[in-house]
Amino acid sequence: MQLIHLAAAAGYTTPPLWRVLTKAGYFVGLSGAIGATVTYAASVRPTLRAPESHSGDVAVIRRRTAGYLAWAGVVLLVAGYFQLAARLARAGKGMPFGDALSPSRIWDFLLAPAAKGAWIAQGTIYLAQNAVLVIASATLIALFLPKVRQRLDVLALTALPLSLAVTLIGAVPATKPKDADKVLDLVFGQTHIISGVVWVGGLAFLAALATSRSRLGDNAGLLWADVWRRFSLVALVSVGAVLTSGLWLSWKHVGAISQLWTTTYGLFVLIKILLVLGMMAAGTVNQFWLMPRIVKAREADDTSSLLHLTLRHFPKVVWGEVALGIAVLAVVPFLSGSARSEAGSPAAVSSGSIFTVGVLLVLTLAASLYITVKASDALARRAAATTA
Repeated sequence: MQLIHLAAAAGYTTPPLWRVLTKAGYFVGLSGAIGATVTYAASVRPTLRAPESHSGDVAVIRRRTAGYLAWAGVVLLVAGYFQLAARLARAGKGMPFGDALSPSRIWDFLLAPAAKGAWIAQGTIYLAQNAVLVIASATLIALFLPKVRQRLDVLALTALPLSLAVTLIGAVPATKPKDADKVLDLVFGQTHIISGVVWVGGLAFLAALATSRSRLGDNAGLLWADVWRRFSLVALVSVGAVLTSGLWLSWKHVGAISQLWTTTYGLFVLIKILLVLGMMAAGTVNQFWLMPRIVKAREADDTSSLLHLTLRHFPKVVWGEVALGIAVLAVVPFLSGSARSEAGSPAAVSSGSIFTVGVLLVLTLAASLYITVKASDALARRAAATTA
């Protein structure tokens, strides 16, 4: 009976619209900056530097990349400001979001002294975070200037660690974590955010680049085949990190499978899981169906089919993944509280058995991803052998 009263007292509270928009917008901004710079560094840049890449195609993609990154800087800057105002609106006793948009109020919030027992003022952490955010945004926005675009590699590789630092600095706790579980919450939380925005942001970046196909030459299919091949590894690592960190976070906030449909928080977690599974299903289509066909066309030196597969079929599936990824970001703001508190379940406490089960699940996940890679490679080799 007491648990029922506790559950009612700790019921789910729907976040206000401004909170939903600012938080989702913030993650969109991180996706644009982190996802695009990581994907450019790991997938696009190495391909453009390959000797077989046509100079005309390279110029088109570099110009398109510079424009995308510049706008990503604008989105990050605007989203960061609204997110900071939202933090102010939620701080202390709170205030109307409209009042929190005032620069003078934000400045006072950033300069507020540390709370009792804190090793650093929370405002100081946010000040450092947003200072780095401004520098990262300015680095990307500079790519609007034609002369600066000649330094695309330098600016993109500079913005990459700065963008990562934005979310990492914001996660620094103002007070010392109480136990190891709190430290793991921070580590897995940041792992979940970074891997998620790399996955979603990278997909959106490549899908946007692929729209320049009308300006590319007939041999651009070779270039894009390499880009998709390289990004498949980035996506695979991101998926593994998302699922691994998601296991920990789900266990911390959901005490039983039934809480996924008996609590409001659990329902949003379930929706998020289904959306992520949808993204993985689309990625599986690319990995097991399109990639072997791309390899087959490449081995047959069929430039027409290769161009069609890499710049028409592949991007269509990727746009579907992007839509699902944006839906995931839209769900994230609704994940406030926990299913455990709604259901009156006790808080999660780690133990040796919990870590053992977690390690077994992670090893199983790693094995399944490894098998996925090997199976995809086997299908590609089979397609190439058939062509030969």
